[in-house]
Amino acid sequence: MSTPLVTILAITLLGALYVTLPIVAYAFQYYRKKRVVRCPETGALAEVDIHAPRAAFTSLWGKPRLRAKDCIFWPKRKGCGEGCLK
Repeated sequence: MSTPLVTILAITLLGALYVTLPIVAYAFQYYRKKRVVRCPETGALAEVDIHAPRAAFTSLWGKPRLRAKDCIFWPKRKGCGEGCLK
């Protein structure tokens, strides 16, 4: 590969990292904390741990897709619809 092509490729990759890295880092920091939400099935308050790496990665394409990593009602209610995350 020629030197100008490598330079252009390097600048493009650094620019992409410069834009995407802050978005991913912010989303990861935001979603890594446990949340207290109201369970739609039981109506009780529940402490939910969100899968932060997945939320951070999917935030690059708009609204992050949230998935529960842990919940105080699990394992009894594991596999619920996770409507509390909406």
